[in-house]
Amino acid sequence: MAKFKLKSEYKPAGDQPKAIAQLVKGLSEGFTHQTLLGVTGSGKTFTCANVIEAVQKPTLVIAHNKTLAAQLAQEYRDFFPDNAVHYFVSYYDFYQPEAYLPVSDTYIEKDAQINEEIDRLRHASTQALLTRKDVIIVASVSCIYGLGSPEEYEKENMKLSIGDKMNRTELLHRLVSIFFERTIADLSPGDFRGIGNVIEIMPVSEKVIFRVEIAGGKITRITKIDPTSQTILGEEKEIFLFPAKHFITDKDKKERAMKAIRQELKERIKELEKTGKELDAERLRRRTNHDLALIKEVGYCNGIENYSRHLSGKAPGEPPDTLLSYFPHKEDGTPDFLTVIDESHVSIPQIGGMYEGDASRKRNLVEYGFRLPSALDNRPLKFAEFEKRVGQVIFTSATPGNYEREVSKEIVEQVIRPTGLVDPEVVVRPILEKGKYQGQIQDFMAEAQQEIKKGNRVIATTLTKRMAEDLSEYFKEKGVKAEYLHSDIKTIDRIRILTKFRKGEFDCIVGVNLLREGLDLPEVTLIGILDADKEGFLRSETALIQIIGRAARNVEGRVILYADNITGSMARAIAETNRRRTVQLAYNKKHGITPKTIIKKIHDIADQLESAHDKAVKANLSLDVQVFAGQTEKLKKLIRLKERQMNASVKILDFETAAILRDEIQALKDLSV
Repeated sequence: MAKFKLKSEYKPAGDQPKAIAQLVKGLSEGFTHQTLLGVTGSGKTFTCANVIEAVQKPTLVIAHNKTLAAQLAQEYRDFFPDNAVHYFVSYYDFYQPEAYLPVSDTYIEKDAQINEEIDRLRHASTQALLTRKDVIIVASVSCIYGLGSPEEYEKENMKLSIGDKMNRTELLHRLVSIFFERTIADLSPGDFRGIGNVIEIMPVSEKVIFRVEIAGGKITRITKIDPTSQTILGEEKEIFLFPAKHFITDKDKKERAMKAIRQELKERIKELEKTGKELDAERLRRRTNHDLALIKEVGYCNGIENYSRHLSGKAPGEPPDTLLSYFPHKEDGTPDFLTVIDESHVSIPQIGGMYEGDASRKRNLVEYGFRLPSALDNRPLKFAEFEKRVGQVIFTSATPGNYEREVSKEIVEQVIRPTGLVDPEVVVRPILEKGKYQGQIQDFMAEAQQEIKKGNRVIATTLTKRMAEDLSEYFKEKGVKAEYLHSDIKTIDRIRILTKFRKGEFDCIVGVNLLREGLDLPEVTLIGILDADKEGFLRSETALIQIIGRAARNVEGRVILYADNITGSMARAIAETNRRRTVQLAYNKKHGITPKTIIKKIHDIADQLESAHDKAVKANLSLDVQVFAGQTEKLKKLIRLKERQMNASVKILDFETAAILRDEIQALKDLSV
């Protein structure tokens, strides 16, 4: 069995060795919950990677959005290049859930655009969990949504070996039975095509073709082929093909499910008619019978997940199978894997709110005859169900919430950074000056100008978008090169602004909560938090600590909180920052460490921008596609080139570039029609 083997040029430093040892000890003693309280820049992901190597357990890492999940997946892939690190997020590029608005009598049909590459990565995740132990899955909160039975998914996998007795027709039927689709065009994951006694199959989890040759009623050869270059990658003695869909059930269970669906439909129609809802009853009868006809004929229908309770044989109200069901469990049914919840102060509330948001939408669909009551069991896990289904948990955050603190057997601090950098100095200054609302603006202006003269950068945070815009204009009028930044600005434009900021094309950014988490700007030496005493989400203890952390990348970093009153959030945030700063300074003094500002190449942010946009523009858009109008062969070559580029982008989880290339490929295909 393959083991986790961490590979890195760095060794644990600062508080990392102590944190790793404490977390591993806690896991070995059976602690169900621990918290890694790591300050900004302390290397929490590296610490968790060392823990994974030490405990040698399959691991689920949960992030609160797709972008962060992609970044974490790439980091773990770098740490564990020889192990299975997979990415599991919602496979929709666009998703409009089915809904009914009774107030306006508006039915909104489900509309979704599935990203085939992400769907492939989801299948790769589940297949890895069922076939090996050295697996890390980095997932968004979509991991708590219904997925389909792992037992059925594993049971229906197809093993093909050299010498197996099988004719062409049998193989074709078996492929169709596990939802592979036949095509005469280029293969996509989950497709197959027959050419005489040769069957070419692309598995749902990877971009390769298996060419299966049949002669004399048995399989004589299995060849692995690159789908783009058509070069032979090797000969296989046997291959495993998992179903092309996660929701799958055998023939007997399908018959029982259809019988149960018909019975539920009959009972529900009686209920609706009894209350005078004949129109709703007729609607439900028509929609459900249409779905049943499709399930009978092809084994699948759009929205089949709404019948998942019947197909899986679960009891009413019983939790659905999810990605968590695919992780290993002990004989007594308890989870036997490690769970890391990243940025838990955001992720935990998000997980907790999923169920009720989904249920409120479905209740209307059931009440007005668009779905059977059993559709309510196609749902995300409730938080209590989630807690029972995860393994031993490590929360990671610079600002853990109350839940993490309450349930954690141990809170492991990672306050000392490997770089020796300390948390910034924090001071409080009044908003008003002699009764006029000018104090904080004028004071920050004077402080900012001093920092700018030294060649440094400054940040001001406001409570509203309008104030951010007005304040940036005011600074410009006073000779300070400033720009505002908030959620109305497109992602690419935000990156451009940050790049120019780091290059010194302007010296001050004024923003709202976008400046709270995730920015890496070592040139910043001063942050001014305006109206710091206005209690609320943007000035909570957690928000203030996160903002203060943005100034921890520079040895001269300091933060000014403008307030006429010290709120509870301010007092706690200042006390915690000062506590960490005291510990860090004492450590540096004891070990003779002189902190140094992080030196980060300015083109880093520009590279992010180019990888997501400019590279595609330079590599692809410089070609005038109109030149190829009517030139079929040249168009096909260009499409194949772009498909290779798209697949390369997906492999490194650069989905923005992949999306651009996907759209260009579609434009070229339209041109060739």
